[in-house]
Amino acid sequence: QVQLAESGGGSVQAGGSLRLSCVASGDTTSTTCVGWFRQAPGQEREGVASIGPYYRNTLYGDSVKGRFTISRDNAKNTVSLQMNSLQPVDTAMYYCALKGGSWCPLDPSAYPFWGQGTQVTVSS
Repeated sequence: QVQLAESGGGSVQAGGSLRLSCVASGDTTSTTCVGWFRQAPGQEREGVASIGPYYRNTLYGDSVKGRFTISRDNAKNTVSLQMNSLQPVDTAMYYCALKGGSWCPLDPSAYPFWGQGTQVTVSS
């Protein structure tokens, strides 16, 4: 019932910025938590950021805190991830994911709905 579409990925040099967007369609009334995750080849999927249904209810992974910002526009069913000061270690496929409730951990196993991802490549 829920479909997610990520966009905004691309290739940038170290120190550059990208803004990712995730647009949700279908019945999203029970999916109040949104997370961004990433996975590089041969590595585990890791949580990047999440945002819940309440004011300033956000979480960030330690490696991106201070560089990335997650935001949401409920009227547009869109969640964005602003990524600044990108580094080669940020290179990965980035996914958005949805779950219900107000508990929005950076644990990919908690999220049942996923997009197909958008590639981010950062060169040195």
